[in-house]
Amino acid sequence: MPRKILVTSALPYANGSIHLGHLVEYIQTDIWVRFQKMRGNTCHYVCADDTHGTPIMLRAEKEGITPEQLIARVWLEHYDDFHAFHVAFDNFGSTNSVENRECAVTIYNALKAKGLIEVRSIEQYCDPLKKMFLPDRFIKGECPKCHAKDQYGDNCEVCGAAYAPTDLINPFSAVSGAVPELRHSNHHFFKLSAPSCQQFLREWTRSGSLQAEAANKMQEWLGAEGENKLTDWDISRDAPYFGFEIPDAPGKYFYVWLDAPVGYMGSFKQYCTIKGINFDEYWLQGSDTELYHFIGKDILYFHALFWPAMLQHAGFRTPTKLFSHGFLTVNGEKMSKSRGTFITARSYIDHVKNTEYLRYYYAAKLNGSMEDLDLNLDDFVARVNSDLIGKYINIASRSAGFISKRFEGKLANHALLAQCADTSGLTGKLIEDNPKKNLLELLQDASAQIAELYEARDYSRATRQIGALLDVINAYVDATKPWELAKDPSNVEWLQGVCSVALQAFRIVTIYLKPVLPHLAMDVASFLKVSELQWEDAQTLLPEGHGINAYQHLMSRLDPKCIEAMVEANRESLQTTPAVTQQAAATPEQAKPKAATTSVQIGDATLPLKKPDANISPVAETISIDDFNKIDLRVARIVNAEHVEGADKLLKLTLDIGEAQPRTVFAGIKSAYDPERLVGRMTVMVANLAPRKMKFGMSEGMVLAASSEAPGLFVLSPDAGAQPGMRIK
Repeated sequence: MPRKILVTSALPYANGSIHLGHLVEYIQTDIWVRFQKMRGNTCHYVCADDTHGTPIMLRAEKEGITPEQLIARVWLEHYDDFHAFHVAFDNFGSTNSVENRECAVTIYNALKAKGLIEVRSIEQYCDPLKKMFLPDRFIKGECPKCHAKDQYGDNCEVCGAAYAPTDLINPFSAVSGAVPELRHSNHHFFKLSAPSCQQFLREWTRSGSLQAEAANKMQEWLGAEGENKLTDWDISRDAPYFGFEIPDAPGKYFYVWLDAPVGYMGSFKQYCTIKGINFDEYWLQGSDTELYHFIGKDILYFHALFWPAMLQHAGFRTPTKLFSHGFLTVNGEKMSKSRGTFITARSYIDHVKNTEYLRYYYAAKLNGSMEDLDLNLDDFVARVNSDLIGKYINIASRSAGFISKRFEGKLANHALLAQCADTSGLTGKLIEDNPKKNLLELLQDASAQIAELYEARDYSRATRQIGALLDVINAYVDATKPWELAKDPSNVEWLQGVCSVALQAFRIVTIYLKPVLPHLAMDVASFLKVSELQWEDAQTLLPEGHGINAYQHLMSRLDPKCIEAMVEANRESLQTTPAVTQQAAATPEQAKPKAATTSVQIGDATLPLKKPDANISPVAETISIDDFNKIDLRVARIVNAEHVEGADKLLKLTLDIGEAQPRTVFAGIKSAYDPERLVGRMTVMVANLAPRKMKFGMSEGMVLAASSEAPGLFVLSPDAGAQPGMRIK
């Protein structure tokens, strides 16, 4: 029976760009999800931006925009980066959504009803100038252990010591520079120390839901049987704070780490509404579906203690398994801005372009454990060029031309394939260990073992196994020498046979690589003129006389100069960033609000808040509300975008507005947008515009874009959380 699976990745924080370290997790998860879907399982993959907390509030204030504007902009940046790396979420939401608020409040109320929420007064640092309580990371000072300066309020980055903010010597606010003051405030606590929580966590952490190394770590934190090492968890923060207000406590907000994991539920709830899926079937206790969280080992504490305890005592099911991974190092060291190895996803896209190179390299290193993964840039180039170009793509490039030119693109019949696929003359362990002497059957027999490795997230062994198959196929091509056969007309039948064997083998191996290289697999399917490749397709061959398209180059070698340019660009960006100095204190005069500005700094760009009047066209003639109500504006998801042959200005868009069938719209935005970058974006369309017959087809609506007399065209996008079909009023 097909399995029903819900998969999540940890939520990226909406206060920064996606970098190559983040991508380890999302690529690892996406490979696993794609494999499950290829196997025919029902597998939903959801994620969301983590949008709440003091850092978001302060960054928005610094940029002169609202937190909502900031998180909407970052959401789109994150979505574009994930899309570029072919990370295919079924829903990518935001923790600042109606659904997430509902889920967070439901859990809080359930915990409170069970007596697991307690209010008590605590003493904490407050910034007297900003008039706000300070999170630990916003307090700095001298380490009480090693006396290193400028250390955070929770741990020292020099000696590694952990301590309370009140232990710091000469503390100061990282927000204003003022000396913080200790003040009392009532806070809400989740009673993690309660016997019911302690007992549940001891059982759950030993249930097999964690990797062995993670389970051992949990036992350290829980302590010996009868020992109570867990303390109650502070789940509230004081205003000013960007987040959800606690329902029965004005001026108190849920701590970001309470509603962040709840974001898994909120995002899935959005998806359920769109697709008509039963939310309770996946989340209520007693569910027979599977729930998997992929996370980094740095957030294991929250996901293996707080999160399951919250779920269990609020009436929800706990995760089937938590899959934790290690950190990314580059060239054997921690990512470094000074060395140019703290690389953002966007920088990789701009310089290297092909994101499947990185997907493959990460897969070749990931083994399902919590070990750290090293991105050695020289090895990266060598492995891509050796494995993907030299071994894999080389099979098709050496065989397809003969089929197209000599045999009208037609593959040989199966009887000839059986003759030509004989491996008797080949050597090697894989050949010797397999009693079958047919190359294609040998490849098909590898399916079960490779599937087991994908299931176990041991992608490194899976890619090695696939690499061994590629070696056998290349040895076969080298032994049969189609380029020599082509010189002798008497060998014409044999030439068609061996080239057909090579291409049938190429298709089977492509199926095994598809979870890692989904975009390339799509191109291969187009080249071979087959539909979407599924895992079970490896057990069948293309039919006799099957026609293929003429071979087009599928992948290029990775130029080391691209890597050098990427590293140098990241090093340069650091050098051009002005140094930020931390004052020991700020005067009342310095703390006064600044005068309103006419521009905002976003990254390296200064954007005007108001465009010159000369570029703004006059406002149109006044209309009534009744006139406006005649226009039916809908949120639309761009599910496909492509160039229109023969059209200078048009792109063909396929739009989902929640109807049974998507709509086709021809939009004059070709000059401003690459169609690939539009796929997956949300936009706004006029849904009740009369269809228009055009030279290139029927256009069933209109997308909205902004422009002025100045150059530039900007497709409109709704705020994060908007879903296809929502009406705009």
